[in-house]
Amino acid sequence: MAFTLYAAIIPSYLQILGSVSRLIGKAESFCADAGLAPEDLIQARLADDMLPFAYQVRSTARHSIGAIEGVRQGVFAPDMFTPPASFEGLRERIAETIAKLEAIEPDEVEGFIGCDMRFAFGEHTMDFAAEDFLLSFSQPNFYFHATTAYDILRMKGVPLGKREFNGRVRKRASGQPTSSTCGR
Repeated sequence: MAFTLYAAIIPSYLQILGSVSRLIGKAESFCADAGLAPEDLIQARLADDMLPFAYQVRSTARHSIGAIEGVRQGVFAPDMFTPPASFEGLRERIAETIAKLEAIEPDEVEGFIGCDMRFAFGEHTMDFAAEDFLLSFSQPNFYFHATTAYDILRMKGVPLGKREFNGRVRKRASGQPTSSTCGR
């Protein structure tokens, strides 16, 4: 079986978005347990010149399903809308994103290969083949924003470990036969 563009992006988006959803839950519980206002985490920034937790969470949606929608339209632009201002709003945005990604058929993603794609931000544009846009632009941005969201929560004292970021890894099912020894 050949490795596909779908396999390279969609399962990883779903894995990390599941983690982001659980991070939101941990942040909400932390606020309740510590007596913090939700805004203390939702608006927290890793550095003064970086955007807050809510933006980082919203950007994971933008650089996953938003990237797919951009490829469908042939153009992707940054999302300039205000992110949700509550844990519930952030959780809903991620749940909607996961549902839309789960509905994507692998053949559609394979059909993106070779299609023209443009990133546009004001006067600035970059042209890509769709697969290069997804793998070299949106996927790194997706991981950047997911990591930054995680780091903001860690910086604020939310008890998280690497496992909370990695989420549910895709392991070989118990009893599933192996197909090769990979050259060994």
